Amino acid sequence: MRLSAWFSRYVLLALMTAMANPPGVALGQRIAGGARARAAARVYREHNEAAILAEFATLLAVPNLASDSANIRRNADLLIRMLDARGFRNSRLLTVPGAPPVVYGELPSSGATRTLVLYAHYDGQPLDPKQWASPPWTPVLRDRPLNDGGKEIPLPAPGSATRVDPEARLYARSAGDDKASIIAILAAVDAMRDRGVEQSVNLKVFFEGEEEAGSGHLRQILETHASILTGDAWLFCDGPVHPSGRQELVFGQRGVTGFELTVYGPNRALHSGHYGNWAPNPGALIANLIASMRDDDGRIKIAGYYDDVRPISPAERKAIAALPAYDATLRHSLGLARTEANDGNLAERIMLPALNVRGIRVGGVRETGSNTISSEAYASFDLRLVPNQLPERVQRLVEEHIRRQGYFVTHDSATQALRLVHAKVARVEWESGYPPSRAPLDGPFGRAVLATLNDGAPEPLLALPTSGGSGPAYLFEQVLRVPMVSLPIANYDDNQHAANENLRIQNLWDGIETYVALLSGIGERWGARPVP
Repeated sequence: MRLSAWFSRYVLLALMTAMANPPGVALGQRIAGGARARAAARVYREHNEAAILAEFATLLAVPNLASDSANIRRNADLLIRMLDARGFRNSRLLTVPGAPPVVYGELPSSGATRTLVLYAHYDGQPLDPKQWASPPWTPVLRDRPLNDGGKEIPLPAPGSATRVDPEARLYARSAGDDKASIIAILAAVDAMRDRGVEQSVNLKVFFEGEEEAGSGHLRQILETHASILTGDAWLFCDGPVHPSGRQELVFGQRGVTGFELTVYGPNRALHSGHYGNWAPNPGALIANLIASMRDDDGRIKIAGYYDDVRPISPAERKAIAALPAYDATLRHSLGLARTEANDGNLAERIMLPALNVRGIRVGGVRETGSNTISSEAYASFDLRLVPNQLPERVQRLVEEHIRRQGYFVTHDSATQALRLVHAKVARVEWESGYPPSRAPLDGPFGRAVLATLNDGAPEPLLALPTSGGSGPAYLFEQVLRVPMVSLPIANYDDNQHAANENLRIQNLWDGIETYVALLSGIGERWGARPVP
């Protein structure tokens, strides 16, 4: 069935369901209290699991690499139709030249004085289809995770009353990162309207199409469309929950930059017997260069690298100490006898910078190995930054370190003439990056979100000072002058960015309840917007 036909069928079924309004709460009745809001969301979801998953599968079936402009536009157009079907106002695509569009919409609430903007992204990471157990843009439901022997089961037919095993997993690119958040937000809007739950804040949504490609145009989009992006705070709806399975509110994101490194040997591959111990070996050169940058415990050995790192505050240490002791369980599940820094605490380790080796390539191994000295060797890095590090300074420190190892550093191709002049040449190609952000744990918005979501939650939310991953939250703080914190819903083992990405179905159901509780209750706890 074509996607447009599938989506039209979903909208018709959704409207029929809304008109039916299952018994329990009359339309227009205000529901107060987090427990009752969550219960209302649960009733709606239990009557509409098939329709919710059908819409989710429709969205997941559209390829979404930021570089694939035609399919990115298909995603954006589909999302606009999804907003329009729910009565969002002023829904539109926010564009600047050369950028994937942002999908934007507004859902005001009568009498609300605060405006909350929910951020999510609809683009996904690049992939190799050969590494996937099923085609990455053909959503497949499995009864359990693949590594637990999960078997494919059919998606429930749209319009059916079939209930889905909450431990089942839906496999597709962006199932966890980050189309799950989009579907949970929109299903929460459906649930509130269907069950008569009043929205306590004016709602805006901002769905980016370039996050996984580095958000290179995000500042320009925010500056160009600042007049309609006004709000009191933003919630970054992305990422996985705590490894213990508990939901968390995250107050910061690490910054990031990355680079590709090339080192050179002879201008053609040589016989390792005839020329070994004479011709420089790029494989050994790059291994030694990497070892000079970091040790086995992740300590970065580049001079001055930690000079700008802001110390962990007492409030942040207190929040870390309150987290579940889960590291030993996580090590066991990952098959690790030990982790870096003498089994250092994960939550504390992600408060520090990281230099990660994404990949190394030189020559061949196993069936492609040969007795040769290669001409070139390559390595790929990402650098995770923490307050108060800046990408520009980190990039300078890295290049200065490489020079101290005896290399001539170039950003262009290493010509024959260059290689004849310099004994060691390194080509460094930097990616765009961005600085970290970290909101105070005791800010009024963060306190309001925590209080709202703790009301009626199965367990209190965890307060995490920062996530290990990176995001462009700093831009919203710099350009729009508003606070931003993160509310992730995906399962921690969702294979984010990797092959066989998936979403645990219960995480989607929990996410819907979470957004209903948030949108219905935060206005009262946040308080009226101060009069200018």
